[in-house]
Amino acid sequence: MSDHPIDRRIIRTKRMIRDALTELMEEKGFDGITVRDLTEKADINRGTFYLHYRDKYDLLEKSENEIFQELEDLPKEVQQLTSNDTIKLINQMEPIPFAVKLFERLLGHSSFMKMILGPKGDPSFQVKLKEVMRKNMLEHIMTKLNKEEMMVPVDYILAYVSAAHLGVIQHWLNTGMEQSPREMALILSKMALLGPANVAGIIRNFPSNN
Repeated sequence: MSDHPIDRRIIRTKRMIRDALTELMEEKGFDGITVRDLTEKADINRGTFYLHYRDKYDLLEKSENEIFQELEDLPKEVQQLTSNDTIKLINQMEPIPFAVKLFERLLGHSSFMKMILGPKGDPSFQVKLKEVMRKNMLEHIMTKLNKEEMMVPVDYILAYVSAAHLGVIQHWLNTGMEQSPREMALILSKMALLGPANVAGIIRNFPSNN
């Protein structure tokens, strides 16, 4: 029990430092930031900063890796659904649970995510984020693939869906996150399962309650 207050202080301190990084990157970009800038913005001393990070590069890397780790752990937190269960959820206007968890996580890190995916962020983050999403999707769908019915190679499907997911996430972050995680999860679930042409009303391949 005695360790808990210390753990909370460490978590709070790291959050303050990451928030400072987020604000400063928005103001001047990563290259223009110094450790002094970070400690002044976070209202901590340099010793406290160096207890947790070697330098600003270590801070950025660890901040990004924390996000990736949470996203990689998401499949363990939700029940895996069959294809029929997934379609049933969509027809009942219910989002896929994994997608709900995804947007809840993104909301919890929204300021950092908006910045890091923006013009003053880290371009390599987008590449790594798409790879994390591609890996999660690959693990999820490999057992459900019907190779005889596939119209395009699976690697192109994964590339298309991961890029589309990232685009949806960026649009949500950049437009003020007006929709709740559940609403966004339903939007993403419909597009991922039914396809853009179907949800846009251009073609109808699946039954719908709308």
